[in-house]
Amino acid sequence: MLVVIRGAGDLASGIALRLHRAGCDIVMLDVAVPTAVRRTVCFSEAIRLGRAEVEGVEAVLARDVAEAASIASGHERIAVLVDPEGTCIPALKPECVVDAIIAKRNLGTTKDMAPIVIGVGPGFHAGTSSGADCHAAIETKRGHYLGRVIYDGSPIPNTGVPGNIGGYTTERVLRAPADGTFEPCASIGDMVKKGDVVAHVAGQPVRANIDGVLRGLLQEGVPVTRGMKSGDVDPRCKAGHCCSASDKARAIGGGVLEALLHFSHRLEG
Repeated sequence: MLVVIRGAGDLASGIALRLHRAGCDIVMLDVAVPTAVRRTVCFSEAIRLGRAEVEGVEAVLARDVAEAASIASGHERIAVLVDPEGTCIPALKPECVVDAIIAKRNLGTTKDMAPIVIGVGPGFHAGTSSGADCHAAIETKRGHYLGRVIYDGSPIPNTGVPGNIGGYTTERVLRAPADGTFEPCASIGDMVKKGDVVAHVAGQPVRANIDGVLRGLLQEGVPVTRGMKSGDVDPRCKAGHCCSASDKARAIGGGVLEALLHFSHRLEG
């Protein structure tokens, strides 16, 4: 079964890991300059580096649709392709399309893209009504319903408040203080204290708001705008967590796998 995943950030990569290990062939689509902060667990890094490895699974950058199909069909590796609009989907003819861009709104995914279409997070409406844009939607908000598969309806609307980890929400997130070019002076996995400078933008410092491990940080040279998410500090202080998919990504990946199996009858014949 070929699955195309729109997006290759940390949540999309957690989904890809679960589906790949369950036997699916995977092609992931992302922008030319990804801005995922948890880069050590993102297959989007293959766009920048040519290849990326997460939990022992390798992804490689494909030059075109044909190469992406060839890489994925071998099942040993995941293919990553620069195609934010999903223009390659008709040529690939996947059995399933998963929109895991996590844009908090639908950026063009429709139910007719594949026999099974799954939307991840706010902005999607699942079901059979005229307004539905996917066959199933997955809840991404941390809490009791995280990873729940919605077959009729929509995930909880975006609150704008990051999930609670170790008693912290908005304090965990590092944001660009100005428009400019991101210049890190720390690395993912570093232990930081509140007030420590981890990067600069246009000469202004990006400081940690809490003590913890620097779980995510944008790459050097990426353009940012004021207020843009640029990093993530984890107060649990487990450096090993920086190199494995999060509990949230695994839960969402499990939900996607459930939905895929639920609708597998659509692929018969």
